[in-house]
Amino acid sequence: MARSVIKSTGIYVPGEAIDNGRLMKLTGIEFDAVKHEAKLGIASRHIARLSGLKESSADFAEKAARAALEKARVQPGEVGLFVVATDTPEYISPATGILLQGRLQGGEYESRAFDLGASCASFVTALDMVARLQISDPGLRYALVVGIYNMPAYIRDGDAFGWSIFADGAGAVLLERAEETGETRRHGLASGYLEAVFRADGTQWDYVGVYAGGTKKPVTKELLEQGKYGLELLQRLPGDRNVKLWPPLVRRLLEKADIPQSAVAHYFFTQINRSVIVQVMELLGEPMEKTTTVMEKYGYTGSACIPMALHEALSSGRVRKGDLVVLVASGAGLAVGASLIRL
Repeated sequence: MARSVIKSTGIYVPGEAIDNGRLMKLTGIEFDAVKHEAKLGIASRHIARLSGLKESSADFAEKAARAALEKARVQPGEVGLFVVATDTPEYISPATGILLQGRLQGGEYESRAFDLGASCASFVTALDMVARLQISDPGLRYALVVGIYNMPAYIRDGDAFGWSIFADGAGAVLLERAEETGETRRHGLASGYLEAVFRADGTQWDYVGVYAGGTKKPVTKELLEQGKYGLELLQRLPGDRNVKLWPPLVRRLLEKADIPQSAVAHYFFTQINRSVIVQVMELLGEPMEKTTTVMEKYGYTGSACIPMALHEALSSGRVRKGDLVVLVASGAGLAVGASLIRL
């Protein structure tokens, strides 16, 4: 039986770190930085727009992907599939995944390339789809899944909610198709993608999002003058939504995979609120040592935050080859997903 295995990871963030004090000076907004850091855990972030950098989503994707390829010593021409997971693409069309393929391979190849958009659950959703495709296709040796976020490009001037939370970044995962041997099956050591569960509720579309620019609400002079463009918070999100969603989702995932919770070495959650992660770990009966947070360094990077946290944990030795890990992501709209992987 074939497995889809994480071969390497890479990340990219633009410019120098911007702490909460400097952020307020650069944007003219005000918020309680002490309370912000204590509750959300966000102390710093990277934002191209505020750093004077002419970089956007495709640049982030390319640099994170190149880092993953260089680490694995794999040439771009060996990759057969490029998927960009995001709700902040370079353009509405063509897909950012197609641009990524062009930048890395430099022309026409026997490759597939596309985007996957499921709000901030995009990366976990894309990882599931790509891993299953790779397992079923003997010719697909390498595939790149890149989660990117460039929500600050959509934040309006004076939006304290948007500026205090959202940040830029990208996290790339290079997947390799590997055959499982009788030896690994016998000893239970096979690495690779194992299982996933998802939840969706499209009736919750009107909470937070970028609503202008599509076919329903094209950008017009009138919309710009009214300030009805970019990132819009139409309704306040329930503060306990992820606390209620994540523990049952993790338990369902492990039940589906027929694996005891005691076997899980580490958990990765959407990095928007540290206090929520603390509550979820308590409900799961797990210590905080078994999760990794990166919002203190990178702010909230949406579709990129889970691969970025995974990269940090692998680089620091918090997780190692052979560890069983759970990835849990929530996205507006509502889209939620959880994946189980043995590294």
